[in-house]
Amino acid sequence: MSRPISWKRIIIFLLISILISNIFRFDIFEIKPELEKLPTWIFILTSVLLEGSGVIIGALIILPLLKKQRKTEISLFGTSKTKSLIMMFIPIALLIIIGVKNDFEMNYHIYGFIASIGTFLYCIMEEYGWRGYLQEELKRLKSWEKYLIIGFLWYLWHLTFLTKASLGDNLFFLGMMILGSWGIGQVAESTKSIIASACFHMIIQIMMFNALIKDGINGTEKIIILGISVVIWFLIIKKWEKESTITNTV
Repeated sequence: MSRPISWKRIIIFLLISILISNIFRFDIFEIKPELEKLPTWIFILTSVLLEGSGVIIGALIILPLLKKQRKTEISLFGTSKTKSLIMMFIPIALLIIIGVKNDFEMNYHIYGFIASIGTFLYCIMEEYGWRGYLQEELKRLKSWEKYLIIGFLWYLWHLTFLTKASLGDNLFFLGMMILGSWGIGQVAESTKSIIASACFHMIIQIMMFNALIKDGINGTEKIIILGISVVIWFLIIKKWEKESTITNTV
């Protein structure tokens, strides 16, 4: 018997995600000046992880309730730990090799390592919620319904409409969140891997939004990272899908 979607679970997850993450994103308790007293690399990683904490905390609280009701498929490594780790290694290695300019007077390559690790951890935290929990919660919906809802809630979580962003900027960002939910959602469906999903989330971060990297790499370097990563990931996922098909038919 098909179990209904729990909108109560979704609302609780979203409220936890918004409340906790945006306390740190908007620095409501003004803890950032204290964090800045820490060693640079600790400050960078702590700031990033606090901003992403709401989503993973929400997922860790709500996901067990969903699992009591029905089996879930999406996990940290999905159906292949090795392939997940290989996919993760590629953008991190590229950022270390290329190096990332920064305002902390750190060696570009060392900062590239710190920024890439921090960014990837942040992406895993988000993906644990949006794909690991919410996509599983909505799995029985039609694809367009599922990704529209995930994209809208993902947009809502950012509270972009409370910033100085224009209506056009908000609509563009909403469209990006819906498109991203569809694209990353397809990766999650194919691999069942939060890490694989986080890889594509990381590329979006590098190309457009990431606070750690910003202008630390130029447009050409971004295209190089995008091109190499996506081509290799595409080949890995195709092999992954083929092996999963063979396993399922045996």
